[in-house]
Amino acid sequence: MTGVLPIASEDATKAIQALLLSGKEYVCVMRLHHTQPRDRVEAVLGEFQGTIFQRPPVRSSVKRRLRERTIYYLNLLEMKERNVLFKVGCQSGTYIRKLCFDVGEVLGCGAHMQELRRTRAGPFVEDEGLTTLYDLLYYASRRQETGNEEIIREVFQPMEKALELLPKIYVRDSAVSAICHGAYAAAPGVLSVETGIEKKDGVVIFTQKGEAVAFARALASSEQILSMGHGFVAETVRVLMDRDIYPRMWKSGNT
Repeated sequence: MTGVLPIASEDATKAIQALLLSGKEYVCVMRLHHTQPRDRVEAVLGEFQGTIFQRPPVRSSVKRRLRERTIYYLNLLEMKERNVLFKVGCQSGTYIRKLCFDVGEVLGCGAHMQELRRTRAGPFVEDEGLTTLYDLLYYASRRQETGNEEIIREVFQPMEKALELLPKIYVRDSAVSAICHGAYAAAPGVLSVETGIEKKDGVVIFTQKGEAVAFARALASSEQILSMGHGFVAETVRVLMDRDIYPRMWKSGNT
C-alpha cells in the first residue's frame, strides 16, 4: 500500500488516537477473476455503500469477529478488462482487501485487491502539500548540517491539524491550567462550543487561541452547555498540552 501516512513526533503522539478513529479514503485496483460487464460491477459496488458487515481477514491485527463498518461512498472510476479502479471513503478499520473479496463473491466471479493507495486519513489529504519521505530525509540532513531548527519545521504541521475534524469546546485562559492538571471543564470557563455535540461524545478542548488542551468526554449536549451557568461540561480523558504553558489560576485543596 502507498499514500498518506500521518506520523507524529514527541508530544504530538498523544493525538494519534484521533487519527486512528478517523475516516479514510482509498483508491484501489481490484482484479476480477472473470470478466464482468461494467454496469454489473458498478451496480454491485453501489450495494456496498452504507453499513456493511465485515469479518477481518486471516492476516489482520485484530480479532476475527463480525463487525459493522460504514462505507460513505464507493465510486467506480475506470474499468479495463478485469481490472477495476474505484475510490472508497470508509470508516476506520475497514479492510479494503476484504471488501474486494466480498464484491467478487456477490459478482459470482471472485476478486482480489491488486493495488491500494490511501488518499486521505482524517484531515490529511494526499494533494494538499503533504511531505514525501524523501523530502523528510532532505530536510533532516539540512537541519543536521546547519543546526537551524526552523528548516525541519517546513515538513511538520501543528498537532492541532490532526484534530481538525473533531468537535471542539473552547475555554478561557483561566481554565486551561486546571484542565492540564486533570480537572473537568466547568461551565464558567467555556467560551464557545461547536454545534452537534451530544452527551458522552468525544470532544477536544481548545484555548481561545486554537491550541489543543485535552481530549474529553462531553457531559452535556451543545445546547445544554451553552445554557449552563455552573457544573461540569466535559470530563478530561487525556491531556495534550504541557502543564506549565498557562499560569496556574486555581488553588488546590491543600493551600
